[in-house]
Amino acid sequence: MKLRVAWIGKTKEPAIQSLTDEYLKRLSRYADAHGMALKDQSALLKLCGRDARPVRHTLVLLDSRGKQLSSEELAVFLGNCSENNPLLIAVGPANGFSDDARREAKLVLSLGKMTMAHELARVVLLEHLYRAFTILKGHPYHLAH
Repeated sequence: MKLRVAWIGKTKEPAIQSLTDEYLKRLSRYADAHGMALKDQSALLKLCGRDARPVRHTLVLLDSRGKQLSSEELAVFLGNCSENNPLLIAVGPANGFSDDARREAKLVLSLGKMTMAHELARVVLLEHLYRAFTILKGHPYHLAH
């Protein structure tokens, strides 16, 4: 599976970039995983096929108004994603995504009801993606409670 994790804007905290790099490295054991910083929401939507690009990405947005999934449910979602289209999971800017962007998404995902900094949300998302892949592969990292 090709997995792209995108975020809007530059990373301000070196610790966040370090954790981002670590989880992308871990994810690369299970998927062709890459991270990317994008200038704005328009750049994100272009990756999803709004222009004439030959590769259309399946879009998942991280948004507080999205659906909450358990680790196991996220694993099932990832397992059901098509190998034909790269999966693009995006963390938005501090003020969130537009209604237009949310309509483009295959899934709008929430990490929970509590508010967190969008850079920290990226790291939490990456850890959950790693956890979901370990569930799919039967790795003991995830101990269900």
